Order: sequence, then C-alpha cells, then structure tokens
Amino acid sequence: MKRFEGKTAVITGGSSGIGRVTALAFAKEGAKVAIADVAVKAGEDTVRRIKRAGGEAIFIKTDVSQAREVEALINKVVEVYGRLDFAFNNAGIREDSAPTADYPEESWDRIISTNLKGVWLCMKYEIPQMLKQAHGTIVNASSIAGVRGVATSGAYSAAKHGVIGVTESASLEYAKDGIRVNAVCPGVIDTPMEAADLADPQVKAALTPPIGRVGRPDEIAEVVLWLCSEAASFVTGQAIIIDGGATLPMFRM
Repeated sequence: MKRFEGKTAVITGGSSGIGRVTALAFAKEGAKVAIADVAVKAGEDTVRRIKRAGGEAIFIKTDVSQAREVEALINKVVEVYGRLDFAFNNAGIREDSAPTADYPEESWDRIISTNLKGVWLCMKYEIPQMLKQAHGTIVNASSIAGVRGVATSGAYSAAKHGVIGVTESASLEYAKDGIRVNAVCPGVIDTPMEAADLADPQVKAALTPPIGRVGRPDEIAEVVLWLCSEAASFVTGQAIIIDGGATLPMFRM
C-alpha cells in the first residue's frame, strides 16, 4: 500500500519548482492533491502531469496573501475530497535586491504579504479543519535565509525567519491536538526561481555549497513527505535545513 493512500494534501506554490515536484511525489504515494497558485496554466499543467501518472489532483487559483482566497481554497479542498491531511505551505516570491536603507517599501510589503502572511493565513484556515479531524501535518517553506541573514535581501530574510517563528508557535499550540507543524529550509535549489543566477557560471560557483553542487527539487520533496509520514510522528516544531552544507561554519582544520 502507498504511504498516503486515501489522504489529501494541499500544496501552495504548486505550479513549478519545489511545489510541483512535491505535488507529484505526494500523488505518487497515493494522496489526492490540491494545487494552489496564482500561475494558472502552469498549475493546470501540474495537475495534468499527476493525472497522466495515474494520480488524482485539482487546481485552485489562489493568492495566499488574500484571506478570502485562502479560506476559499481550504473550503474547496474539503468540499471535493472531504478532508485535509497534509499541507505544504510553499508559495513564495523574490524581488530585486537592495540594501536595507534603499529597499522599496512596496517590495517589502509584497514579500512579507506572500512569504510570511501567506504562510500564516494558510495555517489559519488549515488548522480548524485538522482540529475537526483530530490530526494533520503542516510543513512550511522557510529557507536558509530564515536561519542566516542575507545581504540586500532583508525582506526575504525577514519573512523566512518569520516562517520559522510561526511554525514553532503553531507547533506548541496544537501538539496535543494531533497536529504537527514543521518547516523546511532549502539552500540553493535548481528551480525556475534560481534560474537566472545559476545561468551565470561565476554566480553559480559562488552559490555552490560544500557538497559540490546545488540541490534538486526532489531532495526537498523527500524531506517534506518524510515529515508528513508516520516515520516522523515524533517530530514537530523543527526547521530542517537542506542546503548541502551551505550554512556550516567555514572552519579549516
């Protein structure tokens, strides 16, 4: 029997990159998958890929920074599938970099609204359904920028630090209710979001971690699925760093 047979997962930011690969992985393990994103064509393509592989999925256009849309997303998932077992709150954006004093306020607001408020809104509407079921697992997407400050990326770093904070708070609040809440903190991963940087050989070399290569989306997906599985039943409130050693102290022996 597949690990997640008869279960339902919602994946925000599921139209591409880590979100898409994680959605495909959930479906491969038997879960019914709801893809949420603002990118409609790409999201529908994710659904087609799942169905071609024999899985079951739907796409729901959702801007996670908007409470009404997030509430409608969760209501639709429960209407269609009758339950919500897993949530990977992965939707996120990046914008042009700038030093703190030069950072545009409108860019700050957009990044915080999507990358931090969006995660909080998702949990706000996912958790009540999980409380009704007396179980559920949530994985929030942070970043290594959530455990180390990144120059000229103050808003992104602040948002990703905040994701770890709300993850820890929620994990404490709902641990006795059968709900586990964790975060993943990817390093540099070969996704469309990183494509421009990785296309420049010098930039790619600078971003390559000690392990000698950048990461793959499936390597993040595997950790997300593990966190949602019974194998991780004693794990909650954790921020799992998956970065090829990028955040290790640079000591030489």
